[in-house]
Amino acid sequence: MPAAPAIYPASIAVLPFVNNSPDPENEYFSDGVSEEIINALAKVRGLKVIARTSSFAYKNKAIDVRDIGQQLQVANILEGSVRRAGRKVRIAAQLVSARDGVQLWARRFDRELKDIFELQDEISLLIADQIRAQYGHFELQDQLIRPPTKNIEAYDLYLKARYNHLRWDNPGITNAIAFYKECTLMAPNFALPYFGLAYCFAMRASFGGFHELLEVAQGYLEKGFSIDENAGPGHFSKATLAFWGRWSFAEGQAAYRQALAVNPGDTEAEEGLAELYTAVGDFEQALRHARHILSTNPLSANHHYTLANIHYLSGDYQEALACAATAMEVKPGFTHAVGLTQLCYILLGDWQGLERFLAQAECPEQPEACRAVYQLFHGQRLEGEVPAVQPSAQVDLFTWELYLKLYLGEEEEAMDLLEEKVGQRIGQYINFQNMPLLKPLHAHARFRALVEKVFPQGLLSKEPEPAARPRAALMEEAEWQPVLLQLKAVMKKDQLYQDASLSLRSLAERLGITANKLSWLLNEQLGQNFNEYVNTLRLQLFQELALKPGNAHLTLLGLAYESGFNSKTVFNEFFKKSVGLTPRAWVKKQQQE
Repeated sequence: MPAAPAIYPASIAVLPFVNNSPDPENEYFSDGVSEEIINALAKVRGLKVIARTSSFAYKNKAIDVRDIGQQLQVANILEGSVRRAGRKVRIAAQLVSARDGVQLWARRFDRELKDIFELQDEISLLIADQIRAQYGHFELQDQLIRPPTKNIEAYDLYLKARYNHLRWDNPGITNAIAFYKECTLMAPNFALPYFGLAYCFAMRASFGGFHELLEVAQGYLEKGFSIDENAGPGHFSKATLAFWGRWSFAEGQAAYRQALAVNPGDTEAEEGLAELYTAVGDFEQALRHARHILSTNPLSANHHYTLANIHYLSGDYQEALACAATAMEVKPGFTHAVGLTQLCYILLGDWQGLERFLAQAECPEQPEACRAVYQLFHGQRLEGEVPAVQPSAQVDLFTWELYLKLYLGEEEEAMDLLEEKVGQRIGQYINFQNMPLLKPLHAHARFRALVEKVFPQGLLSKEPEPAARPRAALMEEAEWQPVLLQLKAVMKKDQLYQDASLSLRSLAERLGITANKLSWLLNEQLGQNFNEYVNTLRLQLFQELALKPGNAHLTLLGLAYESGFNSKTVFNEFFKKSVGLTPRAWVKKQQQE
């Protein structure tokens, strides 16, 4: 078997914080706190952060953090709880090693609700600091979360809207719209609710061809940008409106890129970009983006479906089947993956496979129409009457009616229907030029004209090649050399490492430099991260103390704590890694010698 991929050390999954509030209805608030911390950490370049969808897959599930770490391929897990009572909020958080379940850091915060943004920022920075100290240098901003509004009641309402929005069903979107609207009345200068409304109305327009909703969405988008022109959610909503609402590919591409420039970890925006490249037939770029988002969001059924759809539209039906199966493992009965699986069996000519799947699927997509399309596609005589295609209550994802007309030989009627649906810009018809079952229409003049109208030449700008960002030198030699001498002198004279609470930031303040510069100095000039550096000094002190006859009455663990270690596990592991022996075995060997 191939070796499991190495887990990137500077990586983390933020599990949904538990709602410990007296009111269970406050779950939207604990979810919102978790999502804000995820979004904040995702802004840190060099830190791999698992996206919300995959982290929230573990909500209300008692699963060992070591198993979660393996499933998500991360080294660290953040878990916690939120208790809200009146105007007070208490957040407890702990950072745990996904390798062995050992607690690396834990804190409890009691604050006023009005300080929620500062608290979320503080927790995010503390977590990033802990990971940097443990695994090596990356630069960290002074602030990761900026308050989007001063109106805490409006923010609370926004979290309710977002909670409903992320249900991704009609009742949820309806509730979200109501909460977003109420939020704009409460805080007219709060941009995020306007962007939420723009997104909701844009998607509703694309679902059902309600083009009047596009103007509603545009109005909310413009209002949001008049307040905050640099908001990532604004650019994402703009991209959604352009791409799914208007099929304006160049505008959508630019907006998706801008959303990712603001929030590089936004997997929804990158999925949208992958879908856009799929629609125009640039499968190479589509695959690159789809695979990338799965590295930080491996439990998103939508992402696996997006990858399956790319393979399907590019003609790789076996790979499409495998990806669709993964999507259905993540989300059983997922309509998108169910319908795509049926289409793959038709194109592979696997009648038995199709029948097995239709029998097993909880809600197959138009099974009678599907069987009929299979028979007609493979030149078989249709048994019985042409089945009626039942109206879909959801998005018009799969064009069974169009396929039936085409393979019954009604090409002009098929083109009439295709032109109608494309004119309404409905759902997955956006991929019509690459739909495998529409190949018989490719030579049709009306089809070619439709492709040229929707996808003109030179439609998109060239995708820039992903380039590795060179690690910048934060200090010139003339600056870092005296600081390094100062560091060694201070640590030798004052033995700061004996303080178990010593942190990268507190040591940097003592030296009069930024934490970013100290992290860079330790990593680049000494080849150690902060924890390795201070623990090496602690280990040396422990060895001195352990060999002094006057300390023979003290336990080795007591001497470790006196040296600055604050965890038995960390002490034992670091000692054995550095020396090759357990502390007791090393002491015994020294005494014998």
